[in-house]
Amino acid sequence: MDLSLYDPASLPDLLPLYYRRIFPFFQYYRWLNYGGVVKNYFQHREFSFTLKDDIYVRYQSFNNQSELEKEMQKMNPYKIDIGAVYSHKPSLHNSVKSGTFQAQEKELVFDIDMTDYDDVRRCCSSADICNKCWTLMTIAMRILDRALAEDFGFQYRLWIYSGRRGVHCWVCDESARKLSQAERSAVAEYLSVVKGGEETIKKVQLSDPIHPFVRKSITVVEKYFEQYALVGQDILENKQNWDKVLALVPEDILFFF
Repeated sequence: MDLSLYDPASLPDLLPLYYRRIFPFFQYYRWLNYGGVVKNYFQHREFSFTLKDDIYVRYQSFNNQSELEKEMQKMNPYKIDIGAVYSHKPSLHNSVKSGTFQAQEKELVFDIDMTDYDDVRRCCSSADICNKCWTLMTIAMRILDRALAEDFGFQYRLWIYSGRRGVHCWVCDESARKLSQAERSAVAEYLSVVKGGEETIKKVQLSDPIHPFVRKSITVVEKYFEQYALVGQDILENKQNWDKVLALVPEDILFFF
């Protein structure tokens, strides 16, 4: 399909057809119900809809697939956000005693955004993407997927195109869904080597001795580095590019290798 032929103005007309004929309601419900082994699991799941004109509707919940299907076909959301499983039905949150409506569990989700690589990609920037950009996504996915499987033992990992400029990984193991916020932060910290952001200087931070996760990640990167970074992106073409790369690496980088 040639995406250049797509007219965003046609979306209101296409969405009803999509939700009536294409959307995989059965698979969607089967996934989020996890076999129905936990009572009220699906019924306590929050769904949020973004409608036309950026109208945002939170605390939607449904008793079964049929209710979900009917409501989505009625509202034709532009975007669907899957929320946590709560202690009570989200649709009844206003009638629940204060302090008792709390999230019980949620899949562990990772968001890899193409804009995170603007410091090293030369083909595009911001929300623009091309085939060269997707090599970066491939590298990131292989590194993260290996770590989640081998280092943490997670079996059920669902990789999804985000719909805009990156990919999401939903880790659906029961142990992952029940992680506390502190434990989720610890997993993210384990997988992070670039520190800093908008208010501080981005820098790769390495330990001594270098962590096994980093060493295993390097073996993945090495398969792509020469053809992608040196040839495809030509990140060392001139001094300006050298300086951008050197600004990211630790000053004592040779100490680690």
